[in-house]
Amino acid sequence: MSVNSKLYEGKAKILYATEDPEILLADFKDDATAFNAQKRGSIENKGMINCRISSQLFQKLAKQGIKTHFIDSPGPNLMRVKAVKIIPVEVVVRNIAAGSLCKQTGLIPGTVLSKPLVEFYYKNDYLGDPLLTRDRLLLLELATPEQVDQIIYLALEINKFLREFWEKCQITLVDFKLEFGLDHQQQILLADEISPDTCRLWDMIETDPENRIMDKDRFRRDLGNIEDAYQQVLRRVLEVV
Repeated sequence: MSVNSKLYEGKAKILYATEDPEILLADFKDDATAFNAQKRGSIENKGMINCRISSQLFQKLAKQGIKTHFIDSPGPNLMRVKAVKIIPVEVVVRNIAAGSLCKQTGLIPGTVLSKPLVEFYYKNDYLGDPLLTRDRLLLLELATPEQVDQIIYLALEINKFLREFWEKCQITLVDFKLEFGLDHQQQILLADEISPDTCRLWDMIETDPENRIMDKDRFRRDLGNIEDAYQQVLRRVLEVV
């Protein structure tokens, strides 16, 4: 497959144009960032691991009726995807209190929420990706009311599937981030990735609150054994699929 010019380079991926304007090639990087890119580093084989996990999960979600931008994976770090216009909103679904939710509310880390919480964050590095209310999201015209309703519905459906899937892997899904985009027909498609970079994942087999962490929090908090944790997540995913 011939590749044309680089269209965009983000913190975790590079997007390239292809001979088909409706198809892009995503190259998953080993680069790691945290705290709005204030902390930078690299995680060995992260690109390959995240690409393989995301590819498997996108295919599983498609079988559940969730439309995604995934087409195929022509190489270890590569994913062919449908070209979409990304909605500049990060959608976070929380099942257990952790991270910023605890800092902003005083909830004790590890508190199981009575029902999943769906939050919106403005994808704007300059502003620090602020938390948005629904009304602010609509005020900024980041999405229509109908699109917001559909995104909430899709986020909760994805959460149902992922919670069950990760449980089969003996992993607890604490929370995760999603991104959505619009294709040329204005359909909402799940985009970006689903991986230890975008999910908080706790090992059900491990009781120690630090040792159980299997996601990018190991990098954020300098806990070490980052590569081993990512590899373990991939091994369990492949065992289940």
